Amino acid sequence: MNSNWVSFQTVKESVSMERVLARYGVTLRRLSATSLRGNCPLPSHSSEVSIQSFAVQTAKNIWSCRSASCTDRRGGKCGGSIIDFVAAMESCTIREAALKLQDWFLISVATRSESVKSTSKPVGEGVGGNGDRSDESVVLVNKPLKFALDRIDWSHPYLTERGIAKETAFHFGIGNFAGKGSMNGRIVIPIHNEKGVLVSYSGRAVNGEKPRYKLPANFKKSLELFNLHRAIEASNGPLQSVILVEGFFDVMKIYQAAYRRVVAMMGSSLSPAQEELLIKHFESVIVMLDGDAAGRRATDDCLLRLGKRMPTRVISLADGCQPDQLSTTQIQELLKHLT
Repeated sequence: MNSNWVSFQTVKESVSMERVLARYGVTLRRLSATSLRGNCPLPSHSSEVSIQSFAVQTAKNIWSCRSASCTDRRGGKCGGSIIDFVAAMESCTIREAALKLQDWFLISVATRSESVKSTSKPVGEGVGGNGDRSDESVVLVNKPLKFALDRIDWSHPYLTERGIAKETAFHFGIGNFAGKGSMNGRIVIPIHNEKGVLVSYSGRAVNGEKPRYKLPANFKKSLELFNLHRAIEASNGPLQSVILVEGFFDVMKIYQAAYRRVVAMMGSSLSPAQEELLIKHFESVIVMLDGDAAGRRATDDCLLRLGKRMPTRVISLADGCQPDQLSTTQIQELLKHLT
């Protein structure tokens, strides 16, 4: 979720501890209607004598582990909220943990009147529960844009440097924007929803300006897959395989190699909404993410989640390599036996 602001209270109220545990694949046994217990999943846990030391109180949405290894690592604290749990699991700050939860579960911090509700999986699913009640998290829908940018240069030298042909740039509607506004002087990239409705533009800096990519503050990229509407059209019938990549230019380079069913996460993590879009529209997926640490982690996550729901294959790139850095011949060689 493209937001730098987070409401800790909203995060705590919107997501149950059971849902967070399910995302990590943690299974606990139910002791009572509001109590779970099992082996501690925290990376800090090293106590061999502390068996079944991890406990969850679902009514209060809190957890605890009283083993010496975990309490020592956390400065004497034996437990906490869902935010504390993610911070411990990911070895990150409380703020970073809250932002991750906000992104993973599509928690909106915007005006509630602009949102729609999405019902989660039953409480206890994946953690030994009876599934007799459910939580709700708030999901925004990206609104259609009421305008389209013009004065776009599809033949800008930056695109040539990235290996993007003018015909491809024209097809995707990308190019240097010379008009007024925050996107002036950037390479603008139209983003559509699954129905092909324009919902946003991303602006790529060409002169070292920060941020490298600029998105409108009210646009939630975790709700969309870039190029999804074209990939759906390219299927032309029964569900087929799709190639999943990280970025805009990855999509365009693979498209130029004559593989039309390709979509991008617009980042290095797959959101729950994006996962559902893949399941809805395609029969199988080929994961082709960047050959760096973030890409490797995201690949493992995709295998864990998508692999349980659809045939999932992986193309592992060399260290430091990205799909958009490959030539047409290299892309075709990697994909010829998989599509």
